[in-house]
Amino acid sequence: METIEINREAIVVFVSFWGLRVLAALLILIVGRWVANKVTAGVRTGMTKRAVDPALTSFITSILYYAMLAAVVISAIGQVGIRTTSFVAVLGAAGLAIGLALQGALSNFAAGTLLMLFRPFRIGDFIEAGGTAGIVEEIGILMTIMNSPENKRIFVPNSQIMGGNITNITANPRRRIDLEIGISYDDDVDRAKELIREVVTSHPKVLSDPAPVVELWELGESSVNLIVRPWAEKADWFPTRCELLPAIKKRLEAEGMSIPFPQRDVHLIQS
Repeated sequence: METIEINREAIVVFVSFWGLRVLAALLILIVGRWVANKVTAGVRTGMTKRAVDPALTSFITSILYYAMLAAVVISAIGQVGIRTTSFVAVLGAAGLAIGLALQGALSNFAAGTLLMLFRPFRIGDFIEAGGTAGIVEEIGILMTIMNSPENKRIFVPNSQIMGGNITNITANPRRRIDLEIGISYDDDVDRAKELIREVVTSHPKVLSDPAPVVELWELGESSVNLIVRPWAEKADWFPTRCELLPAIKKRLEAEGMSIPFPQRDVHLIQS
C-alpha cells in the first residue's frame, strides 16, 4: 500500500508539473495566434486605408503573420521544457540545407522582395522585362504573371526581371508617337512638312502640349525622310498611330506627292 501511495504522489507531482507547462504552452499558442491575426489584420487595414498596392499589402502581411507565428511556436516549445537554442540550431541547419537545394527559388524570392520594395511597376502596367512584354496581372513572391498583347499568359521568374532592364511603357500618362515618312527627291520638302503638320494637328487625340514635331530627318538612298513626333495620352497611343499613318499617306498623295519605295539601278557592262 505504501508503494501505491508513493506512485500516486509521483503521478500527482508529474501531472501537476507537466500539466501546467502543457496548458501554458497551449495558452501561448492560442493567444499568440490570436494576436498574430489581430496584428496582421490591423496592418492590412492600415495599408488599405493608405491606398498601398494590394500586392504589397498581401506580401508584407503574409511575412509578418508567419514570422509572428514562428516566434509563438518557439515560445510554446520553450514553455514545455524543450531547449529552444538547440531547436533553433536545428531549424537553422535545416534552413541552410533547404536553401542550398532551392537556390533558384530563394533568388526569385529575394528578387520578389526587391520588386515589392522598389515598385518599378504595378499591376496593370504594360512592361518589357525578363525577355518578354505584357500587362502585369500579378506580382508573386517567386514569379510575376503577365498577359501578352496576344492574350498569352506568361510566368516570368522574378530573378529574370530584376537581373535585366525593366521598361515600364505605361508608367507615364503621355507617350510619343514616332513616325518616319519618306517623300520623293522631286517633292517640295517644306510643302510636305506643312501638309503633315496639318494632318497631325487636326487629329482630335493628338496633344498640343508638347507640340508635334515635323522635321527633315535624313536624305536616304531612295527618299527624303521626315520624322513626325506627335504626343498622345497612353490609352490613345495605339489607335492614334494607326489613324495617322493612312491619313498622312492620303493627304500627300492628294497633293501629288509620292512615297517612294527602295530602288536599285543595275548596269550590265558587256566586255
